[in-house]
Amino acid sequence: MDEQKPLILVADDHQEIRDFLAESILSPAGYAVQTVGDGMSALTLIREMNPALVITDQNMPNLTGIELIQRLHRDHPEIPVILMTSEGSEQLAVRALRSGAVDYLTKPFEADELLEAIGRTITESRRWRSLERANREAKINTANLKSRLQEFEALAQIGRNVTSMLDLDDVLTAVVEAAVELTQSEEGSLLLIDDASGELYMRASKNFDEEFVKTFRLHVKDSLAGQVIASGQPVLIDQSTPQKIKTSYLVHSLIYVPLKVRSHTIGVLGVDNRKAGRVLSNSDAMVMTALADYAAIAVENAQLYTRSEVQRRKLETILEQTENAVIVVDPDNRLILINRAAQEAFHVPDDMLNRSIVEALDHPHLLSLIRAPGNTPRRDEIEAEDGRIFNAQRTPIEGVGQAILMHDITHLKELDRIKSEFVTTVSHDLRSPLTAILGYVELIERAGEVTEQQQEFIRRVRVSVEQITNLVTDLLDLGRIESGLDTAKELTSIGLMARYAFESVRGAGVEKQLEFELDIPETLPMVYGDPIRLRQMIGNLLSNAVKYTPTGGIIRLHLESENDQIILQVQDNGSGIPAGDQPYLFDKFFRASNIPQDTPGTGLGLSIVKSIVDNHDGRIWVDSKLGEGTLFTVVLPAKED
Repeated sequence: MDEQKPLILVADDHQEIRDFLAESILSPAGYAVQTVGDGMSALTLIREMNPALVITDQNMPNLTGIELIQRLHRDHPEIPVILMTSEGSEQLAVRALRSGAVDYLTKPFEADELLEAIGRTITESRRWRSLERANREAKINTANLKSRLQEFEALAQIGRNVTSMLDLDDVLTAVVEAAVELTQSEEGSLLLIDDASGELYMRASKNFDEEFVKTFRLHVKDSLAGQVIASGQPVLIDQSTPQKIKTSYLVHSLIYVPLKVRSHTIGVLGVDNRKAGRVLSNSDAMVMTALADYAAIAVENAQLYTRSEVQRRKLETILEQTENAVIVVDPDNRLILINRAAQEAFHVPDDMLNRSIVEALDHPHLLSLIRAPGNTPRRDEIEAEDGRIFNAQRTPIEGVGQAILMHDITHLKELDRIKSEFVTTVSHDLRSPLTAILGYVELIERAGEVTEQQQEFIRRVRVSVEQITNLVTDLLDLGRIESGLDTAKELTSIGLMARYAFESVRGAGVEKQLEFELDIPETLPMVYGDPIRLRQMIGNLLSNAVKYTPTGGIIRLHLESENDQIILQVQDNGSGIPAGDQPYLFDKFFRASNIPQDTPGTGLGLSIVKSIVDNHDGRIWVDSKLGEGTLFTVVLPAKED
């Protein structure tokens, strides 16, 4: 396995989905992929392989996706997790994010959508891991320095001054000046390795000629400074040392100590005396080593600060350029961040930072969302003064406050309005002509004798009109459900609705000599919902099972209660659904690729089922294998009488 490729672990109990994600999306995108079919195995592999990212399905044996996320968030919080599911409920999304998921994808999703989420997640994970690692190492270095500063009290103030600076030039100059002063030397220099040429150049100096500093270059090979870099050990030389000083200028004594960043020598700190005055000693070398440590830490801190500043400016640029409105407030609801899109949408002046959100905003609906009690994510629709509509999500951020991210969904609202108008037009403009056509078809035979061929034509016209009528009816039903017009909800017996739905398809099943197995307990909790729609939902599932189950097959209808939920399952032993079609099964007008072309249907039945389930705060998913049959599972919240 290529160690340079980020490793992604895919956990899904469907082999076809795992293979599709690995072979068709992730591997071509340059990722190393490991797949697993259940939650406990995924947890074991995560501990062994430490992947860069985990993608998990919600419904898996042993551990569900949410349970896996919770275990990882507790034991391996550094590993990000993306949850994918075909359920697509807001409740599940909230649970996933609260459990520690970094993203939530609803099946079916596009490959680009998945790759974008993966790229964003891995980039953020790497950045934060790097920052955390740097912070941990900085803390360790700081602890070590505190111990050493007790031995060098004279260095305490210098050390505080050096480590408090973030400008690298100021830091290095201060280190060199301190080295000269504490060792009572005449000259000091700090040499760093030029990554391009491999030579040492003078980054900071004390008492050297400026022109000399600008032009100074020293080869690492066959030089005293190069020896320090190669060995990583200090060098002390004076007139009594057998080794001659190999420098381009004459000195009486000299100390070179290495500058190390995480055991890697990046340069040399040196002091020297030209005159035969004070001789530098091992004690001076210890002081120099301490200062070199300060310098190395300062270099690392300055580089980290520079990288952080670059990332901060990038983040600011992204927030300013994005069309999404972003508002962040602290726990006391003081405004700490607002981007340009939010300022323009809600007319917030530039000088409102660190002011109360009540002073900054004059929008009751948005203020109500921000000040809502509780520490849980919430969603709402916010309308700006200019008529734009935003989908607003409030997300609590521990240690910061809360962030409100608003997506402009005005165009989606307009599309929804156009769709509703289209459905209304279909209702008024198609039903009456279709009824008239059927009426005239019935009158043809009464007007006189028709031939056998004409009777066949009449039959085909009748069938076609009935199909169009069914399509219109399905479109109207779907439009009403999605627009929320079905508000007549009440406590309903789901068992009774299941029996009614079964009676509506019994005749068609008898014609095909199908065997029905009903497992409906006499006592089940009630469901708060629309009885007509619940019956329609169960009826559509049963009708599909009857339609696609061969003669003599078996259809099973099963209901049970578990905790605060009702579980309804419709199973057949028909031809099954191809794995590649299953993610799109609930899309409008979608029909499986293995359905014969002459099989009647509008492709809206399962879309209506999904909309009814969503409208009742439920979940639905499908399990199917070619040649073995299909199982639809619906989970609805139960209500006590």
